[in-house]
Amino acid sequence: MTHRPTLFNIMALFCGIVLLASNAAAADSPYRQVADGVVVYLGVLPAAMVEGRHEGDPEAVMHDGIPRGGHAFHVTVSVFDPGSGNQIKDAQVTARVAPLGLAGVTRPLETMRIDDTVSYGNYFTLRGEARYDIEITIARPGAETPVTVWFTYARPPR
Repeated sequence: MTHRPTLFNIMALFCGIVLLASNAAAADSPYRQVADGVVVYLGVLPAAMVEGRHEGDPEAVMHDGIPRGGHAFHVTVSVFDPGSGNQIKDAQVTARVAPLGLAGVTRPLETMRIDDTVSYGNYFTLRGEARYDIEITIARPGAETPVTVWFTYARPPR
């Protein structure tokens, strides 16, 4: 029996690699932020990595479908409690992605469950080899105020 990887499997693998790399060099990782009781890991990968592979699968319609084209990217976030190391699985997460100095686009990051892990994601357009501000806001049930962290992402050259 051949196992066809799904978007969720690819995202889980990607998040796992990001987490392992981030844990190995936690203090130096530009894709890890700690603020107000949360640890946030950011992942950004081209939508083309999953484009056309999931027709008929539930993943094909996740986040309103996999966008086509070289400027579409999937932004993913994993959120943890720094004290326990447990994942925060019940948050409402949004992202604002903008070229440096511009307003950008804000979207909710949808919950993606893979076995017993949770990450949050959505698609964004990143044009050219620009640098982007990525603002992540995490609202937790029972928390008075949301937590916001900022990343700078440099889209790699083609």
